[in-house]
Amino acid sequence: MKRVLGSLSLRFLDPHQYQAEIGRLFEVVAKEVSRLLPNANIEHIGASAIPGAVSKGDLDVFVGVDEHELEKAVHCLERNGYRVKTDTLKNESLCMLESSSYEYPVALQVVANGSEFEMFLTFRDALRANDNLLKEYNQMKHLCEGMSETRYRNRKSAFIEKVLASLQD
Repeated sequence: MKRVLGSLSLRFLDPHQYQAEIGRLFEVVAKEVSRLLPNANIEHIGASAIPGAVSKGDLDVFVGVDEHELEKAVHCLERNGYRVKTDTLKNESLCMLESSSYEYPVALQVVANGSEFEMFLTFRDALRANDNLLKEYNQMKHLCEGMSETRYRNRKSAFIEKVLASLQD
C-alpha cells in the first residue's frame, strides 16, 4: 500500500500501522545512501524513529556529512534519484531531498556535521527518553488532523522549538 501525502486534510497513523514497515524501509534506504556516501553518518529520525509516535507514514533520514562535502553529497544523491525538496530551508549546512521511488515517501535531511541542524537527532533522542514529551507530541499531532500542511508544520515547529529550548535550561 503506497502512502500518499499532501492530501487536502492531514491524517496520522498509529505506530502499529506503520513503524515496522518504515523501519524496514529505513534499512534499505540507509544501505543505499551508505553505498553512495560511505563516510556519511546515517540515522533514522522523525516520528517513525520514535517508538510509540504517531506519523503521516513517511520516512525521514539524517545524513550527516563534512561541511565541505555537503554540496557534493547533494549532487551525488540527485544523480541517484533524489530531488531537492521545494519550499524548505536550504543553506550551507542543510539541504532536504526527497524520493517517491519507494513504497512510502522518503526525505533525506543532508546536514553538515557539527551544525545546528544536528537538532534533528537531539529532538528524536529527547522524545525517545521522555514518555511525557512523546504523549504531548502525539496529542499535538492528533489536534492537527484535518489541518493544512502549512498549519501543521507551524505547530510542529513550535513544539520542536519548545522541546529544544527546554533541554537548554
